Amino acid sequence: MRKRRFINHLLTERDKFERLLNQLGFSRMTTMSGVAGQWSVKDIIAHIMSYEQYTADRIAEIVHGESYTPAATHESLDAFLEKFGYPDFGSPLLDDHGPNAWIVEKYRNIPLEEIVAHEIQAFSAIVSGVEALTETQMDQHKLFERITHNTYEHYREHSRDIERWLASLA
Repeated sequence: MRKRRFINHLLTERDKFERLLNQLGFSRMTTMSGVAGQWSVKDIIAHIMSYEQYTADRIAEIVHGESYTPAATHESLDAFLEKFGYPDFGSPLLDDHGPNAWIVEKYRNIPLEEIVAHEIQAFSAIVSGVEALTETQMDQHKLFERITHNTYEHYREHSRDIERWLASLA
């Protein structure tokens, strides 16, 4: 029952975030920076997408009985990046700023439509993964907390950025 409530809450929070993004329209998502620091809304979506893909991949590993060990050396960080295409956000070697700057730079010339499509796929993979796991597995891997942090807490944080930015334009 707890898992079902969690999924419902996750979907509700997702709907709120999507409604906010839909209010903006695509042109304002790409052409205006300064929404969160120097980031545009497109940069925010790429940032969220990367964390969601990281989360979806860790969930898929659990579903398939595989294990994940955070990178402990710079060589393993590089190997992780090469394999998955995003930083190992679970590694203690990373700070908060380096991976985010890397993400923004990586997706700078990627069309917004492609980033949005990939983000939707990553979010869908999270929901599908949660549905495939038992509550015991969710608890054992602290997935309720990890997913919350990398999805709707992220949406809320960046929704506040977007709302402040919108208010400054008025």
